[in-house]
Amino acid sequence: MFVTAAIVVQDGWVELQQLRYVVAIAETTSFTRAAERCLVVQSALSHQVARLERELGARLFERTSRRVRLTPAGEAFLPAARQCLAAAERAAAEVAAAIGEVRGRLAVGLIPTVTAADVPAAIREFHDRYAQVRISLRVGASDDLIEQVRDGSLDVAFLGLPTTQTPRGVAVRELARGHLIAVVAPDHPLAGEPAVSLKRLAAEVFVDLPPGTAGRAQSDQAFAAAGLDREVAYEVTSADYVPRLVGPGLGVAMLPSGYAPQLAGVVTIEITDAPARVEYVIWAETNPTPAATAFVELLGIDPAPVSGSR
Repeated sequence: MFVTAAIVVQDGWVELQQLRYVVAIAETTSFTRAAERCLVVQSALSHQVARLERELGARLFERTSRRVRLTPAGEAFLPAARQCLAAAERAAAEVAAAIGEVRGRLAVGLIPTVTAADVPAAIREFHDRYAQVRISLRVGASDDLIEQVRDGSLDVAFLGLPTTQTPRGVAVRELARGHLIAVVAPDHPLAGEPAVSLKRLAAEVFVDLPPGTAGRAQSDQAFAAAGLDREVAYEVTSADYVPRLVGPGLGVAMLPSGYAPQLAGVVTIEITDAPARVEYVIWAETNPTPAATAFVELLGIDPAPVSGSR
């Protein structure tokens, strides 16, 4: 088995390096920044892209003095270019694995409120063991991370979901179960209470994640099940921003019990009828990369597939 550095396009050849240049230009929207990323002089990069465009018979980029953007042909070409690069990298990683080495890439995703696993420590240990693996980390929403593992842009992801939802189309292991707690300002009337009910919290203005996210669903479902309405006046895309709004008294929030104590400038309170949540780790349902398999094993988990519901 071997990996060739080029692919055939009709009677010509497209080199993998040309594909890397196209992806870099698309992501940086600049020939200059793309050349810097690829560690090549700009003239060489421009020459190779022009050569590729001649091979394809179409311009991939519109170039102006202010910006560079993909043409319709470029938009169509980019996903295939990424797939070719990923396939070439995966093939090289499989060859290395066949001779007992772990190489390639490990793309990890997580939500900010994961507490069941020390992800930075796991990544550090993995890097120490497998220094030839290129590691990246992406923070996002649970639903987005599930989709990215399914489409191969992430190898492993750590999620938090309501008990009514399980990851679909991926290999999955449950890490921990927990519940949400209330987060209020230090001078809030509830700050001295040992516990509070959802009914009492429903009278407050809330800070929460955007509708449609798994984190928001945990709270929405709990209030709906209790027959309660609430006002969410402040929507944030990351739980890290919650204390900046709750601390000054603009609203209250509900966050995972394991995560909320890390926040400064706010007070946490138990909820008597608190929503529950589950933390999971997921990876590719079929044919995970050697790096993903090694990372899951490092977590002390058997990587044999156990799928979520389809």
